[in-house]
Amino acid sequence: MSERLFPAHTPGLAVFLNAGDPAGRLADLAHMLDDQGVDVLELAVPFPNSPTDGPVIRRSAARALEAGTTLDTVLAELAGLTPHLRHLKVALLADWSHSLRHRDPHESARAIADAGARALLVHALPPRVRPAWHDALRDEGLPQVTTCYPASAPGVLTAAARGAAGAYVYLVAHYGRSGTTPATGHHTLADTVTALRAAAPDTPVAVGFGVKSAADLDAVAASGADAAIVGSAAVARLEQAAAHHLDPVEELRAYLTDLRPARPALAGTGGGRTTPRTTPRTTTPATATREDQPAC
Repeated sequence: MSERLFPAHTPGLAVFLNAGDPAGRLADLAHMLDDQGVDVLELAVPFPNSPTDGPVIRRSAARALEAGTTLDTVLAELAGLTPHLRHLKVALLADWSHSLRHRDPHESARAIADAGARALLVHALPPRVRPAWHDALRDEGLPQVTTCYPASAPGVLTAAARGAAGAYVYLVAHYGRSGTTPATGHHTLADTVTALRAAAPDTPVAVGFGVKSAADLDAVAASGADAAIVGSAAVARLEQAAAHHLDPVEELRAYLTDLRPARPALAGTGGGRTTPRTTPRTTTPATATREDQPAC
C-alpha cells in the first residue's frame, strides 16, 4: 500500500494552485510548501471560463493560460520537480473537456503517474466516459480523487469513499459559489465525514470550500475530517503579491504562517530556494476563499 497523502492522526492541509500562475514559479512555490509541511499540492491544469470556479480562480486560470500553460508543460515541470520533494505530494486536477478529451485514458494516466503526481481529479468527467477513465486509472496505478457533498445520497457517498482508495475524498462543504463557509459551520459536516469513513475507513476525507483561516482549520478538524483544502485564499494572496510587486513565494509563506501559527517549518529547510523579496510586505487580510465546486 502506498503512503497516505494525509497523516493518519494529525489534521492535514492541502493547498490548491493553478499551474502557471505566476509563470515560472511552480518549483519555488512547491519547495516552499514542502518546507512548510503542507501535505498535498492540489495542482490544477488551467482551463478557461470554469462554470464552477469563482472569479479569483478564473482570473488565475486566465493568467496561466495566457502564459502558455498546458497539460504537457505541467507534466514536464512536475517530472523535474517531484523527485526533489521530501513531504509534499502532488494531486493533479485536470478538466476533461479542455485537457483530456482527445487523449487516450491509459496513456494519459501513465504520463501523469510518470511525472510524479500521486493522484488525479478529473474535473467534469462525463458519466459516459467514467468507466473507461476509472479502468485506466486503476490499471496504471494512479489513484483518483473523488468528490461529494453533505447532501449527496448515501450511495453516492459510499461510491466516492470507495472510489478514492489511495487518494482522498474531496468533501465540498456546501453548494453555491459564494466562497463563504457553510451557514452552520464546517464542524457540522461530522455526520457526512462519519458516513464516508464507515464506507472506506482507510480513505482520507478532505474538506474544501470556504476554508481560509485558522478558525476554519479548527472547525474542519472538529468535523473529524483528515484534512482541509485551502484554495482561493491562497490564490488571492498570489494575486495580491503581483499587484503590489511582492515576491509570491514569500507572500504565500506568510499566509501559511498566519494560517497555522503553531506549525513550524520542517527542520533543516534553510529557506534558501526562493527569491528574497526586496519590497516590504503589506499586510492584506486573506479573506478570499476558493469558490469552485470540483466535480468528477
